Amino acid sequence: MLTQDLLHALPKTDLHVHLDGSLRIESLIEMARERGVILPSNSPDGLRELVFKPSYSSLSEYLTGFALTGAVLQDPEALERSAYELALDNLGENVCYIEVRFAPQLHMSGKMSMERVVRAVASGLERAKQEHASKPEVMDGTLPPFHFGLILCAMRMFEPGFSAWFSDFCGALGESKPNTLYAEAAEQLARGAVRLRDAGLPIVAFDLAGHEAGHPAVHYKPAFMHAHRHFLARTIHAGEAYGPESIYQAIAECHADRIGHGYHLFSPEAVADPSVRDPQAYCEDLAQYLADRRTTIEVCITSNMQTNPSIGDVRNHAFRKMLDHKLSATLCTDNRLVSHTTVTREYGIAVQAFDMTPSQLKNTVVYGFKRSFFPGAYQEKRAYVRQCMARYETVFAAHAAKQA
Repeated sequence: MLTQDLLHALPKTDLHVHLDGSLRIESLIEMARERGVILPSNSPDGLRELVFKPSYSSLSEYLTGFALTGAVLQDPEALERSAYELALDNLGENVCYIEVRFAPQLHMSGKMSMERVVRAVASGLERAKQEHASKPEVMDGTLPPFHFGLILCAMRMFEPGFSAWFSDFCGALGESKPNTLYAEAAEQLARGAVRLRDAGLPIVAFDLAGHEAGHPAVHYKPAFMHAHRHFLARTIHAGEAYGPESIYQAIAECHADRIGHGYHLFSPEAVADPSVRDPQAYCEDLAQYLADRRTTIEVCITSNMQTNPSIGDVRNHAFRKMLDHKLSATLCTDNRLVSHTTVTREYGIAVQAFDMTPSQLKNTVVYGFKRSFFPGAYQEKRAYVRQCMARYETVFAAHAAKQA
Protein backbone atom coordinates (compact mmCIF):
# COMPACT_ATOMS: atom_id res chain seq x y z
CA MET A 1 0.00 0.00 0.00
CA LEU A 2 2.85 2.40 0.80
CA THR A 3 4.06 2.65 -2.78
CA GLN A 4 6.78 4.86 -4.26
CA ASP A 5 4.08 6.87 -6.05
CA LEU A 6 2.41 7.61 -2.72
CA LEU A 7 5.70 8.50 -1.01
CA HIS A 8 6.52 10.85 -3.88
CA ALA A 9 3.13 12.58 -3.74
CA LEU A 10 3.01 13.12 0.03
CA PRO A 11 4.17 16.51 1.38
CA LYS A 12 7.52 16.05 3.13
CA THR A 13 10.44 17.85 4.76
CA ASP A 14 14.21 17.59 4.70
CA LEU A 15 15.72 18.92 7.92
CA HIS A 16 19.25 17.68 7.23
CA VAL A 17 20.55 18.50 3.77
CA HIS A 18 23.98 19.98 3.01
CA LEU A 19 24.14 22.49 0.18
CA ASP A 20 27.66 21.49 -0.89
CA GLY A 21 26.71 17.82 -0.97
CA SER A 22 23.56 18.31 -3.02
CA LEU A 23 24.53 20.00 -6.27
CA ARG A 24 23.18 18.76 -9.58
CA ILE A 25 26.07 16.87 -11.15
CA GLU A 26 25.55 18.57 -14.52
CA SER A 27 25.66 21.97 -12.80
CA LEU A 28 28.87 21.03 -10.99
CA ILE A 29 30.51 20.21 -14.33
CA GLU A 30 29.27 23.44 -15.94
CA MET A 31 30.29 25.67 -13.03
CA ALA A 32 33.70 23.99 -12.79
CA ARG A 33 34.31 24.63 -16.49
CA GLU A 34 33.30 28.27 -16.14
CA ARG A 35 35.58 28.77 -13.12
CA GLY A 36 38.59 26.80 -14.29
CA VAL A 37 38.18 24.10 -11.63
CA ILE A 38 39.69 20.80 -12.79
CA LEU A 39 37.49 17.74 -12.19
CA PRO A 40 38.60 14.08 -12.40
CA SER A 41 36.07 13.71 -15.22
CA ASN A 42 33.91 16.09 -17.22
CA SER A 43 31.01 13.70 -17.66
CA PRO A 44 28.32 12.73 -15.15
CA ASP A 45 29.04 9.02 -15.63
CA GLY A 46 32.76 9.58 -15.13
CA LEU A 47 32.24 11.53 -11.92
CA ARG A 48 29.86 8.89 -10.59
CA GLU A 49 32.44 6.22 -11.29
CA LEU A 50 35.40 8.08 -9.80
CA VAL A 51 33.98 10.31 -7.06
CA PHE A 52 30.25 10.20 -6.35
CA LYS A 53 29.94 6.45 -6.00
CA PRO A 54 27.00 4.28 -4.95
CA SER A 55 29.12 3.05 -2.00
CA TYR A 56 32.27 4.14 -0.20
CA SER A 57 34.92 2.37 1.85
CA SER A 58 34.90 4.94 4.67
CA LEU A 59 33.79 8.39 5.80
CA SER A 60 37.09 9.80 4.49
CA GLU A 61 36.37 8.54 0.97
CA TYR A 62 32.79 9.80 1.23
CA LEU A 63 34.07 13.30 1.98
CA THR A 64 36.41 13.49 -1.06
CA GLY A 65 33.73 14.90 -3.34
CA PHE A 66 33.26 17.94 -1.12
CA ALA A 67 36.66 19.24 -2.23
CA LEU A 68 35.22 19.50 -5.75
CA THR A 69 31.85 21.00 -4.88
CA GLY A 70 33.50 23.39 -2.43
CA ALA A 71 35.91 24.57 -5.11
CA VAL A 72 33.08 25.82 -7.34
CA LEU A 73 31.01 27.35 -4.52
CA GLN A 74 33.35 30.30 -4.04
CA ASP A 75 31.26 33.11 -5.48
CA PRO A 76 27.71 34.41 -4.93
CA GLU A 77 26.46 33.30 -8.35
CA ALA A 78 27.41 29.65 -7.77
CA LEU A 79 25.93 29.64 -4.27
CA GLU A 80 22.67 31.20 -5.42
CA ARG A 81 22.34 28.86 -8.39
CA SER A 82 23.00 25.76 -6.29
CA ALA A 83 20.49 26.82 -3.64
CA TYR A 84 17.85 27.60 -6.27
CA GLU A 85 18.31 24.25 -7.99
CA LEU A 86 18.24 22.41 -4.66
CA ALA A 87 14.86 24.00 -3.87
CA LEU A 88 13.50 23.04 -7.30
CA ASP A 89 14.71 19.45 -6.90
CA ASN A 90 12.92 19.21 -3.57
CA LEU A 91 9.74 20.75 -4.91
CA GLY A 92 9.87 18.23 -7.74
CA GLU A 93 9.21 15.47 -5.20
CA ASN A 94 6.75 17.43 -3.04
CA VAL A 95 9.24 18.34 -0.32
CA CYS A 96 7.71 21.63 0.72
CA TYR A 97 9.90 22.53 3.70
CA ILE A 98 13.71 22.30 3.84
CA GLU A 99 16.44 23.48 6.16
CA VAL A 100 19.58 23.93 4.09
CA ARG A 101 22.83 23.73 6.02
CA PHE A 102 26.25 24.90 4.98
CA ALA A 103 29.48 26.18 6.55
CA PRO A 104 29.92 29.84 5.50
CA GLN A 105 33.57 29.78 6.57
CA LEU A 106 34.31 27.28 3.79
CA HIS A 107 33.12 29.81 1.21
CA MET A 108 34.40 33.05 2.73
CA SER A 109 37.48 34.89 1.51
CA GLY A 110 38.79 38.41 1.19
CA LYS A 111 36.32 38.81 -1.69
CA MET A 112 33.25 37.29 -0.05
CA SER A 113 32.06 38.05 3.48
CA MET A 114 29.90 35.84 5.65
CA GLU A 115 26.89 38.04 4.98
CA ARG A 116 27.40 37.82 1.24
CA VAL A 117 27.63 34.02 1.41
CA VAL A 118 24.43 33.73 3.44
CA ARG A 119 22.53 36.25 1.32
CA ALA A 120 23.45 34.40 -1.87
CA VAL A 121 22.09 31.09 -0.54
CA ALA A 122 18.95 32.75 0.82
CA SER A 123 18.40 34.53 -2.50
CA GLY A 124 18.43 31.29 -4.49
CA LEU A 125 15.96 29.62 -2.14
CA GLU A 126 13.73 32.68 -2.04
CA ARG A 127 13.58 32.80 -5.85
CA ALA A 128 12.31 29.21 -5.94
CA LYS A 129 9.85 29.99 -3.13
CA GLN A 130 8.33 32.91 -5.02
CA GLU A 131 8.07 30.94 -8.27
CA HIS A 132 6.28 28.12 -6.43
CA ALA A 133 3.95 30.60 -4.69
CA SER A 134 2.75 31.92 -8.06
CA LYS A 135 1.46 28.52 -9.22
CA PRO A 136 -2.36 28.31 -9.41
CA GLU A 137 -2.52 25.17 -7.26
CA VAL A 138 -0.56 26.93 -4.50
CA MET A 139 -2.59 30.12 -4.77
CA ASP A 140 -5.87 28.22 -4.44
CA GLY A 141 -4.59 26.20 -1.46
CA THR A 142 -4.41 22.81 -3.16
CA LEU A 143 -0.65 22.59 -2.59
CA PRO A 144 1.18 23.96 0.45
CA PRO A 145 3.57 26.86 -0.09
CA PHE A 146 7.32 26.25 0.03
CA HIS A 147 9.26 27.44 3.08
CA PHE A 148 12.88 27.14 4.07
CA GLY A 149 15.37 27.95 6.80
CA LEU A 150 19.15 28.22 6.84
CA ILE A 151 21.35 26.30 9.28
CA LEU A 152 24.90 27.56 9.62
CA CYS A 153 27.51 24.90 10.36
CA ALA A 154 30.60 25.42 12.45
CA MET A 155 33.37 22.98 11.56
CA ARG A 156 35.00 20.69 14.10
CA MET A 157 38.18 21.10 12.06
CA PHE A 158 39.31 22.60 8.76
CA GLU A 159 41.16 20.47 6.23
CA PRO A 160 44.27 22.21 4.80
CA GLY A 161 43.37 24.23 1.72
CA PHE A 162 39.59 23.87 2.19
CA SER A 163 39.03 27.41 3.45
CA ALA A 164 40.80 30.58 2.37
CA TRP A 165 39.07 32.37 5.23
CA PHE A 166 40.44 29.96 7.85
CA SER A 167 43.99 30.37 6.54
CA ASP A 168 43.68 34.13 6.96
CA PHE A 169 42.04 33.62 10.37
CA CYS A 170 44.99 31.51 11.57
CA GLY A 171 47.46 34.06 10.26
CA ALA A 172 45.72 36.90 12.09
CA LEU A 173 45.72 35.03 15.42
CA GLY A 174 49.31 33.84 15.19
CA GLU A 175 50.49 30.81 17.18
CA SER A 176 47.57 28.86 18.66
CA LYS A 177 46.74 25.20 19.09
CA PRO A 178 44.47 23.89 16.29
CA ASN A 179 41.62 22.98 18.67
CA THR A 180 41.69 26.49 20.11
CA LEU A 181 41.49 27.96 16.61
CA TYR A 182 38.58 25.70 15.65
CA ALA A 183 36.67 26.67 18.81
CA GLU A 184 37.31 30.38 18.23
CA ALA A 185 36.20 30.07 14.60
CA ALA A 186 32.98 28.39 15.76
CA GLU A 187 32.27 31.12 18.29
CA GLN A 188 32.87 33.79 15.66
CA LEU A 189 30.40 32.02 13.37
CA ALA A 190 27.79 31.80 16.15
CA ARG A 191 28.07 35.53 16.76
CA GLY A 192 27.74 36.22 13.05
CA ALA A 193 24.73 33.89 12.79
CA VAL A 194 22.86 35.74 15.53
CA ARG A 195 23.75 39.12 14.04
CA LEU A 196 22.57 38.17 10.54
CA ARG A 197 19.41 36.52 11.85
CA ASP A 198 18.60 39.71 13.75
CA ALA A 199 19.20 41.64 10.51
CA GLY A 200 16.38 39.67 8.88
CA LEU A 201 18.09 36.72 7.17
CA PRO A 202 16.24 33.37 7.53
CA ILE A 203 18.87 31.71 9.75
CA VAL A 204 17.03 29.23 11.95
CA ALA A 205 19.77 27.23 13.69
CA PHE A 206 23.44 26.69 14.44
CA ASP A 207 25.16 23.36 13.79
CA LEU A 208 28.48 21.56 14.33
CA ALA A 209 29.76 19.28 11.56
CA GLY A 210 32.93 17.39 10.69
CA HIS A 211 34.95 14.53 12.17
CA GLU A 212 33.61 13.63 15.63
CA ALA A 213 36.60 11.59 16.83
CA GLY A 214 39.03 13.87 18.61
CA HIS A 215 36.71 16.86 18.33
CA PRO A 216 33.98 16.45 20.97
CA ALA A 217 31.14 18.94 20.99
CA VAL A 218 32.12 20.28 24.41
CA HIS A 219 35.18 21.95 22.82
CA TYR A 220 32.73 24.23 21.01
CA LYS A 221 30.51 24.93 23.99
CA PRO A 222 31.11 28.73 24.03
CA ALA A 223 29.71 28.96 20.49
CA PHE A 224 26.61 26.99 21.42
CA MET A 225 26.14 28.95 24.62
CA HIS A 226 26.10 32.15 22.55
CA ALA A 227 23.43 30.68 20.26
CA HIS A 228 21.50 29.41 23.30
CA ARG A 229 21.57 32.79 25.05
CA HIS A 230 20.28 34.49 21.92
CA PHE A 231 17.44 32.04 21.22
CA LEU A 232 19.02 30.54 18.10
CA ALA A 233 18.12 26.85 17.82
CA ARG A 234 20.87 24.20 17.90
CA THR A 235 21.39 20.95 16.06
CA ILE A 236 24.63 18.95 16.22
CA HIS A 237 26.09 16.11 14.15
CA ALA A 238 26.46 13.47 16.86
CA GLY A 239 26.55 9.70 17.03
CA GLU A 240 27.39 9.51 13.34
CA ALA A 241 30.97 8.28 13.64
CA TYR A 242 31.39 8.23 17.42
CA GLY A 243 29.58 6.61 20.33
CA PRO A 244 26.47 7.45 22.35
CA GLU A 245 28.42 9.81 24.63
CA SER A 246 28.67 12.19 21.68
CA ILE A 247 24.87 12.42 21.59
CA TYR A 248 24.59 13.01 25.34
CA GLN A 249 27.27 15.69 25.23
CA ALA A 250 25.50 17.49 22.38
CA ILE A 251 22.29 17.67 24.41
CA ALA A 252 23.59 18.14 27.96
CA GLU A 253 26.61 20.37 27.30
CA CYS A 254 25.61 22.25 24.15
CA HIS A 255 21.81 22.41 24.48
CA ALA A 256 21.11 20.70 21.14
CA ASP A 257 17.42 20.81 20.20
CA ARG A 258 17.90 18.12 17.54
CA ILE A 259 20.55 15.52 16.74
CA GLY A 260 22.04 15.03 13.29
CA HIS A 261 22.31 11.31 12.44
CA GLY A 262 22.32 9.81 15.96
CA TYR A 263 23.15 6.45 14.40
CA HIS A 264 25.13 5.14 17.40
CA LEU A 265 22.39 5.84 19.93
CA PHE A 266 21.88 2.09 20.35
CA SER A 267 25.55 1.03 20.09
CA PRO A 268 26.76 -0.05 23.55
CA GLU A 269 29.91 -1.45 21.96
CA ALA A 270 30.80 2.10 20.88
CA VAL A 271 30.74 3.53 24.42
CA ALA A 272 34.31 4.70 25.09
CA ASP A 273 33.93 6.37 28.49
CA PRO A 274 35.53 4.02 31.09
CA SER A 275 33.27 5.43 33.81
CA VAL A 276 30.23 3.89 32.08
CA ARG A 277 29.95 0.50 33.80
CA ASP A 278 26.90 -0.79 31.94
CA PRO A 279 26.97 0.45 28.30
CA GLN A 280 23.69 -1.28 27.45
CA ALA A 281 21.86 0.47 30.28
CA TYR A 282 23.54 3.75 29.30
CA CYS A 283 22.12 3.50 25.77
CA GLU A 284 18.64 2.69 27.02
CA ASP A 285 18.76 5.57 29.52
CA LEU A 286 19.94 7.92 26.78
CA ALA A 287 17.12 6.82 24.47
CA GLN A 288 14.64 7.44 27.28
CA TYR A 289 16.20 10.86 27.86
CA LEU A 290 15.67 11.78 24.21
CA ALA A 291 12.14 10.36 24.22
CA ASP A 292 11.11 12.32 27.32
CA ARG A 293 12.30 15.57 25.76
CA ARG A 294 11.02 14.74 22.24
CA THR A 295 14.51 15.50 20.94
CA THR A 296 14.24 14.78 17.23
CA ILE A 297 16.85 12.75 15.39
CA GLU A 298 17.61 13.67 11.77
CA VAL A 299 18.06 10.20 10.30
CA CYS A 300 20.08 9.76 7.08
CA ILE A 301 19.94 6.06 6.21
CA THR A 302 21.77 5.99 2.86
CA SER A 303 24.53 8.28 4.10
CA ASN A 304 25.08 6.09 7.17
CA MET A 305 25.22 2.95 5.04
CA GLN A 306 27.85 4.58 2.83
CA THR A 307 30.08 6.02 5.55
CA ASN A 308 29.82 2.96 7.78
CA PRO A 309 29.96 -0.15 5.56
CA SER A 310 30.09 -2.39 8.64
CA ILE A 311 26.32 -1.90 9.02
CA GLY A 312 25.94 -4.40 6.19
CA ASP A 313 22.24 -4.93 5.60
CA VAL A 314 20.04 -1.82 5.77
CA ARG A 315 17.75 -3.72 8.13
CA ASN A 316 20.52 -3.43 10.72
CA HIS A 317 20.23 0.36 10.71
CA ALA A 318 19.36 1.95 14.06
CA PHE A 319 16.18 3.49 12.65
CA ARG A 320 14.52 0.16 13.42
CA LYS A 321 15.16 0.65 17.15
CA MET A 322 14.16 4.29 16.95
CA LEU A 323 10.77 3.19 15.62
CA ASP A 324 10.48 0.49 18.30
CA HIS A 325 11.26 3.04 21.03
CA LYS A 326 8.76 5.50 19.48
CA LEU A 327 11.41 8.21 19.30
CA SER A 328 10.90 11.45 17.45
CA ALA A 329 12.88 10.76 14.26
CA THR A 330 12.45 12.00 10.72
CA LEU A 331 14.12 10.96 7.48
CA CYS A 332 16.57 13.20 5.63
CA THR A 333 18.95 12.98 2.68
CA ASP A 334 22.16 14.47 4.14
CA ASN A 335 23.69 14.88 0.65
CA ARG A 336 21.58 14.35 -2.45
CA LEU A 337 24.55 14.22 -4.85
CA VAL A 338 27.14 12.43 -2.73
CA SER A 339 24.62 9.84 -1.52
CA HIS A 340 22.69 9.43 -4.80
CA THR A 341 19.42 9.95 -2.98
CA THR A 342 16.20 11.91 -2.60
CA VAL A 343 13.73 12.29 0.27
CA THR A 344 11.33 9.95 -1.52
CA ARG A 345 14.06 7.34 -1.88
CA GLU A 346 14.92 7.54 1.84
CA TYR A 347 11.29 6.92 2.75
CA GLY A 348 11.10 4.08 0.25
CA ILE A 349 14.14 2.40 1.81
CA ALA A 350 12.71 2.75 5.32
CA VAL A 351 9.21 1.55 4.38
CA GLN A 352 10.60 -1.57 2.73
CA ALA A 353 13.40 -2.39 5.17
CA PHE A 354 11.42 -1.82 8.35
CA ASP A 355 7.93 -2.71 7.14
CA MET A 356 6.64 0.66 8.32
CA THR A 357 2.95 0.94 9.06
CA PRO A 358 0.87 3.88 7.78
CA SER A 359 0.89 5.23 11.33
CA GLN A 360 4.69 5.06 11.58
CA LEU A 361 5.02 6.73 8.19
CA LYS A 362 2.72 9.57 9.18
CA ASN A 363 4.51 10.09 12.51
CA THR A 364 7.89 10.23 10.77
CA VAL A 365 6.64 12.82 8.29
CA VAL A 366 4.86 14.92 10.90
CA TYR A 367 7.96 15.01 13.12
CA GLY A 368 9.73 16.70 10.23
CA PHE A 369 7.14 19.47 10.15
CA LYS A 370 6.51 19.83 13.88
CA ARG A 371 10.15 19.73 14.95
CA SER A 372 11.38 22.04 12.22
CA PHE A 373 12.98 25.36 13.11
CA PHE A 374 10.34 27.21 11.10
CA PRO A 375 11.43 30.82 10.39
CA GLY A 376 8.27 32.51 11.55
CA ALA A 377 5.98 32.99 14.52
CA TYR A 378 4.72 29.90 16.31
CA GLN A 379 1.17 30.61 15.17
CA GLU A 380 2.36 30.67 11.55
CA LYS A 381 4.17 27.39 12.03
CA ARG A 382 1.07 25.72 13.53
CA ALA A 383 -1.07 26.89 10.61
CA TYR A 384 1.53 25.66 8.11
CA VAL A 385 1.84 22.25 9.76
CA ARG A 386 -1.96 21.89 9.71
CA GLN A 387 -2.05 22.81 6.03
CA CYS A 388 0.69 20.33 5.12
CA MET A 389 -0.87 17.50 7.11
CA ALA A 390 -4.31 18.23 5.60
CA ARG A 391 -2.64 17.79 2.21
CA TYR A 392 -1.07 14.58 3.51
CA GLU A 393 -4.51 13.20 4.44
CA THR A 394 -5.97 14.18 1.07
CA VAL A 395 -3.17 12.47 -0.87
CA PHE A 396 -3.25 9.38 1.34
CA ALA A 397 -7.04 9.03 1.07
CA ALA A 398 -6.95 9.37 -2.73
CA HIS A 399 -4.25 6.72 -2.91
CA ALA A 400 -6.20 4.37 -0.64
CA ALA A 401 -9.34 4.81 -2.74
CA LYS A 402 -7.39 3.98 -5.89
CA GLN A 403 -5.97 0.85 -4.23
CA ALA A 404 -9.40 -0.35 -3.07
